[in-house]
Amino acid sequence: MPALPDGVPVPADGALPEWVRAPAGTAGARPFGVYVHVPFCTVRCGYCDFNTYTAAELGGGANQAAYATTALREVALAARVLDDAGLGGRPVSTVFFGGGTPTMLPAADLARVLRGVDDAWGLADDAEVTTEANPDSVTPESLRVLADAGFTRVSFGMQSAVPHVLATLERTHDPRRVPDVVRWARDAGLDVSLDLIYGTPGESLDDWRTSLEAVLATGVDHVSAYALVVEPGTKMHAQVRRGEVALPDEDDQAAKYELADDLLTEAGLGWYEVSNWARGPEHACRHNQAYWRGDDWWGVGPGAHSYVAGADDGEHAGVRWWNVKHPRRYAALLEDGSSPGAGRELLTTAEAQLERVLLGVRVREGLDVGALDPSRRAAVAGLVARGLLDGVEAVRGRVVLTRQGRLLADSVVRELTP
Repeated sequence: MPALPDGVPVPADGALPEWVRAPAGTAGARPFGVYVHVPFCTVRCGYCDFNTYTAAELGGGANQAAYATTALREVALAARVLDDAGLGGRPVSTVFFGGGTPTMLPAADLARVLRGVDDAWGLADDAEVTTEANPDSVTPESLRVLADAGFTRVSFGMQSAVPHVLATLERTHDPRRVPDVVRWARDAGLDVSLDLIYGTPGESLDDWRTSLEAVLATGVDHVSAYALVVEPGTKMHAQVRRGEVALPDEDDQAAKYELADDLLTEAGLGWYEVSNWARGPEHACRHNQAYWRGDDWWGVGPGAHSYVAGADDGEHAGVRWWNVKHPRRYAALLEDGSSPGAGRELLTTAEAQLERVLLGVRVREGLDVGALDPSRRAAVAGLVARGLLDGVEAVRGRVVLTRQGRLLADSVVRELTP
């Protein structure tokens, strides 16, 4: 797992900087979302570098059965901190339970945490409430409990439909179960997304086509497809270092991205972010869109990150902070009445502007050219000439990636930032 970022200390009470405080009457202007990190998994997949733990890794003092109660302590702290900063009173637009595997907790526990969020701030009438899940971690009954509690969406970690690919990724579910869980979720009234990974060592282009066709056969309205990245510190990274498996090939990954885009587009799912496709705007993941827009959010759970924009004073733009990583330390701090924050970053206006470009370039609507640093606006014409940015959109003053640009999005961003 990666180390936490460097940062300045978070006050024991979690208080936000004075310059974050909202001017009177403006607190409700910015949307607000909540992320809930559930750090438990049955096994650790060899490619995963998320802040997750199996029962054997947790050790004493980290009680999975008590996790909902612990998370609700942070919800209560968050409500106090935001109220003190004049940022309370905003209904929650989106809630996202991620992990780990949130559905390792009983559905009743997830429902209890959601009720706590509703009690603290209120859920917007049209709130989107998502949980991630593994296909082997739900039942028709548990999905109905979630839907009855106010969940609106479930995102299943399918990753592949091919057994040998799943084995390399160390995924435990039977791919034949995926159509069943999609049907169960839809019968419960939930919108459904399927998540895929491409570029796994040993995965052929035909294997990838099989996975895409299996996804489309379920009729889901949202698909995420991410290129495998072998992160340092993971089991797979060690396997690569020892020569046991090969690193993903960039040309192979590009071919698989193009195949995904072809098949998903033909099936009526359009891209709205480099790695995400939806049947229409109503099926896009609004919680992730909030991240890309720079909305406020509070991240509950060990290792979770949060962000609140600052007052527009030309110097300060916002504060981002992150919690301690281990569930045992996280629970102990909250039980003592202290913030679980491990550190925070105070963003300047220039830093926030840079992040706006980094995120805005990746979405389909793109970015206004005026958002670029004046020194980088001339680069747009060159990127259009190389087929990486849409020329028609550029004439309209928008920076929008072509498909080739999506394949090279990181390179495009580097050319558009100082």
